[in-house]
Amino acid sequence: MTEQLFDLTLTEDQRITRESLQRYSDTELNAISRSSDENSVPPKDFLDNSMMLGLSILPIPEAYGGAGMDRTPLSNVLNAEDLGRGDMSLAIAMLTPLAFVNTVLDQGTERQKEKYLTPLAAEKFVAATIAIMEPRATFEPSTLETKAVKKEEGYVINGVKSMVALGESSAFILVIADLEGEGPSGFIVEMDAEGLRYTEEKCMGLRPLELSRLHFDNVLVGASAKLGENEKTLDLQRLIDLSRLGTCALSVGCCQAVLDYVIPYVNDRVAFGEPISNRQSVAFMVANIAIELDGMRLMVLRAASRAEQGLDFHKEAYLARTLCAKQAMEIGTNGVQLLGGHGFCREHPVELWYRNLRAIGILEGIASI
Repeated sequence: MTEQLFDLTLTEDQRITRESLQRYSDTELNAISRSSDENSVPPKDFLDNSMMLGLSILPIPEAYGGAGMDRTPLSNVLNAEDLGRGDMSLAIAMLTPLAFVNTVLDQGTERQKEKYLTPLAAEKFVAATIAIMEPRATFEPSTLETKAVKKEEGYVINGVKSMVALGESSAFILVIADLEGEGPSGFIVEMDAEGLRYTEEKCMGLRPLELSRLHFDNVLVGASAKLGENEKTLDLQRLIDLSRLGTCALSVGCCQAVLDYVIPYVNDRVAFGEPISNRQSVAFMVANIAIELDGMRLMVLRAASRAEQGLDFHKEAYLARTLCAKQAMEIGTNGVQLLGGHGFCREHPVELWYRNLRAIGILEGIASI
């Protein structure tokens, strides 16, 4: 059996982009992270100003007003990691339209690409999102309680979706519903659709993200709203796998922020006449964070590399998600523990990162790369 290898050397474009996004995270996102969490909303014009990064415009074809850059899952996970290091909530808000764009590019028709992607290439931020999750403890993406029924005039959708990023402000919502006789399918619903109702969801983390619960009560969409129309069925597993890589990359970035914060803290914090990093229990905990973080990063990069090469990456995405969901919570917990009483205080950002990292194990359909 031939060993599978992947190259960790960055291209020139990736290197330049990483340097730019890391500066943006360090200066812009870090500066507003705490206030955004306290107010449960990002500063006014933040999302409009984030358009200068061009994240959602890059893959949109030039014919529809975008930059027409090649789709690159590997570069996208690097971008998500760098933004997650600044603030995971704000990063998800910035990347949510990109998830919609990538899915339409992957699985939509040319007519759908022109209709839905052209508005997203505007200079101002236009929100678009994907609604997969449902409010039940046993939720599984392949078994949906949101139903769609085909009618002469189109499709009628009934059900409830939860934890939808930018749900209430999105111009376009890609709803994943079980289509009678076909299985999971995607339907693009516009924000003013009759029968669509929104309620706000408040969570312990991701507070500035605008998470919404969407209620679909006999929402009628036209036949052209079905993703791919009648040409093909939805490749739900690909959508889920790419989304999991995106959220994993965000968790890697946030965990990197934890590590970068606790190292100088334990070196500077003096107890009983010496830095607490001199104690083995503290040093080993910091070392374990670094070890597990590298493992998370390498698993995400391997899965993204396979996706970029057009190879099957379902197993790699699943393993990356399993590891990141477990270790992200542990790293967040250990970060708080290393700060002792300060870890409980809001004057330090570690408690904020801990709360955000708790969401990694439950998010689905967000930040598809």
